[in-house]
Amino acid sequence: MHDEAELFQRYPGNPILTAHDFPYPMNSVFNPGAAMHDGDTVLLARVEDRRGISHLTVARSADGRKDWRVESKPLISDDPTDPTICWGVEDARVTHVPQLDAYAITYTAYGPSGPCVALSLTRDFVSVEPYGIIMPPEDKNACLLPRTINGQYVLFHRPVAQHGARADVWLSRSADLRSWTASEPVVQSRSGPWWDATRIGMGPTPIETPHGWLCIYHGVKKMVATDIYRVGLMLLDLEDPTKVLRRTTSWVLGPDAPYERVGDVPNVVFPTGLVHDEGTDELRLYYGAADSTIAVATAAYSEVLDYVLSQPEQI
Repeated sequence: MHDEAELFQRYPGNPILTAHDFPYPMNSVFNPGAAMHDGDTVLLARVEDRRGISHLTVARSADGRKDWRVESKPLISDDPTDPTICWGVEDARVTHVPQLDAYAITYTAYGPSGPCVALSLTRDFVSVEPYGIIMPPEDKNACLLPRTINGQYVLFHRPVAQHGARADVWLSRSADLRSWTASEPVVQSRSGPWWDATRIGMGPTPIETPHGWLCIYHGVKKMVATDIYRVGLMLLDLEDPTKVLRRTTSWVLGPDAPYERVGDVPNVVFPTGLVHDEGTDELRLYYGAADSTIAVATAAYSEVLDYVLSQPEQI
């Protein structure tokens, strides 16, 4: 059995993107969606400007670690005339959907009514086709599975208003990406002193494996002075993703490095981007560190899958 602490190795060059890497003035960059496109690793980074409002900007790298080429203009940004996104757009997850020959970008739209889930499609990370708001406030942490199940797309998200204060992972289904079914529960935060007891949320797009959907999620523990955000793993049933097969008892990545401990929001490792390099068996996990910078940690896909399968079966 693998030591949890050694599953994901931080890249020694972390953080890989900071405010200094951007061609325009801004405060911080964090919580990126990730995908492979035209041989590059593409990050869709959340950039908080000096007003405090966030937008989404594309950065590209040949090796997914260094020499990032950052676009000079946002791909998706706030619209002062639209009350659903007048306060910005945040925390994208990017899913390549072969059935659409496109990438689905799910992100948090923010306005006076609260955070809600929006969706756009892109084929090139240069232009987007907006689908608008797909989940009403208050909702966030949305990501889409890369294929349909029984003819329906599956969206993980975290609704709050209609389900009370409990912040858990739910899913909804849609045939057209526009109208969605009522939320179905998937997994709850644990009770008691656990590392993921305060709230949880789905991270990047799950990976389809022969054993189930391999999912990365964030878990929060409320301490006296701060909340601590850490990373865990789950395995969901391929044809019934409301069914949790395995879930790690311990976290597999938590704030430890100085850039994760100190920042605008301290003690945060927030996973939102995942790339699987099938040629090298490498998983690259991109995450926001302390709501201030972007970092990456790597692991062998086969080792991560073995580790999840070593966890207790969920009843």
